[in-house]
Amino acid sequence: MKPKIEETRFGSITVAGVKYGHDVIIQLSGKVEKRKKLSTELFGTAHIISQAEAESVYEEGANWILIGTGQSGKARLSPEAAVFFQSKRCPVKLLTTPEAIRCWNETEDAVIGLFHVTC
Repeated sequence: MKPKIEETRFGSITVAGVKYGHDVIIQLSGKVEKRKKLSTELFGTAHIISQAEAESVYEEGANWILIGTGQSGKARLSPEAAVFFQSKRCPVKLLTTPEAIRCWNETEDAVIGLFHVTC
């Protein structure tokens, strides 16, 4: 079951009544986990999502991926990550995190969410 996201503020997100003080990934199963930020070592920032991170986020059966790009929209896909998702025929929607939360709560699709909670 897909959990409802109640709110976000700079540095936090509240999912199904639990406040997280870090970026999160919500899997197809509805499980919420801490984003591993595999991109930081490669790019020196968590604002660029690498192919390795894209591969760790993707799950077979996802209709699409929703990425909350932060409070002011700083996060983005690397070109390699975009190609990876295209190869899986899995569209990606990038929205600021507040907009992504609205989108997440409105959709009934099989979607994976990655939510960046700063910048």
